[in-house]
Amino acid sequence: MKKYILLLTALFFLSCGGGKTDQRFGLVIHGGAGTITRENMSAEKEAAYRVELTAALKTGYAILDNGGSSLDAVEAVVRVMEDSPLFNAGKGAVFTGAGTNELDASIMDGATHQAGAVAGVKTVKNPISAARKVMEETWHVLLAGDGADAFAEEQGLEIVPNSYFHTERRFKSLLKAKEKEMEKHGTVGCVALDKHGNLAAGTSTGGLTNKRWGRVGDSPIIGAGTYASNETCGVSGTGQGEYFIRSSMAYDIAAQMEYNEKSVKDAAQAVIDKLTERGGTGGVIAMDGKGNIAVPFNTEGMYRGFYMNDGELTVKIYKD
Repeated sequence: MKKYILLLTALFFLSCGGGKTDQRFGLVIHGGAGTITRENMSAEKEAAYRVELTAALKTGYAILDNGGSSLDAVEAVVRVMEDSPLFNAGKGAVFTGAGTNELDASIMDGATHQAGAVAGVKTVKNPISAARKVMEETWHVLLAGDGADAFAEEQGLEIVPNSYFHTERRFKSLLKAKEKEMEKHGTVGCVALDKHGNLAAGTSTGGLTNKRWGRVGDSPIIGAGTYASNETCGVSGTGQGEYFIRSSMAYDIAAQMEYNEKSVKDAAQAVIDKLTERGGTGGVIAMDGKGNIAVPFNTEGMYRGFYMNDGELTVKIYKD
């Protein structure tokens, strides 16, 4: 009789929706913003970008769909883009003025507000994984330079010679940049929301072509290029890092949501409007705890995409 009552109770609970959840889950990504137009993009190159962005979205969504954490999804997605020579992160990182590749990355957990970052690393194949190790295996937030490389090796991450990051396309960009003004290049990033309602964000970059040796941008700085809090949103930025640092752009979006009760869309657009007013260029991806997404930018294009459990995988490149 007792078992029968328990069975009826369980059936009643399920019939009332107790076994269901209204929690949306999914992710939004970017692969950099800048002078990205149909006129300067061949059909083959556009197809290649769409393939890589799609692969990144599918990788992250599969993790979330199987009940994985937003942190795992963010790290895996960024690794996909770091391994592609198409993006200015990891394999596709641009060159410094000294002819080397120096990489930055950060990751943040919206549930705990813990964060980790690395800056100026030269031998870590996947800087986003090193950033996560800093967050989980140390009480620090940011490690830089040789110390960060040594730490990554101690943690068993894959180490490669700096020449691994040398691609002919990026080297030609360096030579071109040395002949005129420094060129601006993008970054990669991801914001994910898992089935448990936890947000996470991560960003990875090679910086600016022809940048000064030792220059660090916004990508490894929590609150500038990356931020995540379950109470507000997750953010990853791309653009001219100096502007993002001076304006604490990623955190500013969360702050406007918390203190001014703005939607994620309005807060993200307000930050990009401020960036434009101050003479900077770039864009952000942002997502709140309900799965609402914002992807504003003030450049001619931004590689971006999203994949939510109640929608279709979407990839976009141009402004329209």
